[in-house]
Amino acid sequence: MADIADALMQLLLDNATARPLLETAQRRRALAAATLLDLALACRIRPATEADEVPDGSLVVLAGPDPEDAVLAAALRLLSSTPLTPAAAVTRLARNTEERVIAGLRDSDRVAELRLRPSFSGPAVISGRRLRRSDRRAWLLRDRGTAAALREELLTVLVDGAPVRPPTAALIAVLYSVDGLHDLLSLEPRVWLIADERAAEIASATWVLNGEEPSVPEMNLAVTAAAVCGAL
Repeated sequence: MADIADALMQLLLDNATARPLLETAQRRRALAAATLLDLALACRIRPATEADEVPDGSLVVLAGPDPEDAVLAAALRLLSSTPLTPAAAVTRLARNTEERVIAGLRDSDRVAELRLRPSFSGPAVISGRRLRRSDRRAWLLRDRGTAAALREELLTVLVDGAPVRPPTAALIAVLYSVDGLHDLLSLEPRVWLIADERAAEIASATWVLNGEEPSVPEMNLAVTAAAVCGAL
């Protein structure tokens, strides 16, 4: 399952406006990065080493069963077709990943799709651009419990300094790297100083060294996250 990407999309869906948070390009790159980190946690990709027969800085696809999740399967097909750097992989995946993640959430009955009438006061008309299909659609979370629990976990980790789970570390690293945390959470300025410092620490992958000896998937996630988030 694309757990990290799914969690990120649910965090970004805002039922009050029926629109996702973050600018479109920013959000799509974040979801692409989250998908790569899902593959890393599943030990399906990692950054290349000198021993790998691929260009320096590329992502290497590791052997394993085909993912059942459509989002991860599509990403793995792309990475298997040609060696890509993290930056190139994010750019390529950003084109279609959001649609695939939304489709998965819709098909699993976690979001509802709404059809909108074009608005003469909407951002598309005001900016003078042609209406896109995305301007006519919106998505609502059917159950906000998951998103609320994720937000609470982010606050516990970032503000209270609680130990961080690997998927949550990946979420924080991605959001921090695209400057998205301040759009997602509402904190007082003095609390943001604490939260930003903690987020920077997690984004640097040092979380994997705090506590018990990390597992192979955790170490692979940390190493890959450093490469992927560094490309955002």
